[in-house]
Amino acid sequence: MTTVKDLKVKGTSETLRRGTLVKNIRLTGRAGVIECNTKKVKGLVLRTEFLKKA
Repeated sequence: MTTVKDLKVKGTSETLRRGTLVKNIRLTGRAGVIECNTKKVKGLVLRTEFLKKA
């Protein structure tokens, strides 16, 4: 999956650019929210509305 728009990550100085590849996707107990990893940020929680299938 890839990101749809640029996202600022709380707690870090990183910004996920549009098109960043997201791997190791895990579902959470909440609807519309996933846990995932990117190349630079591990243990990231994202809303599914900011992702699209690559």
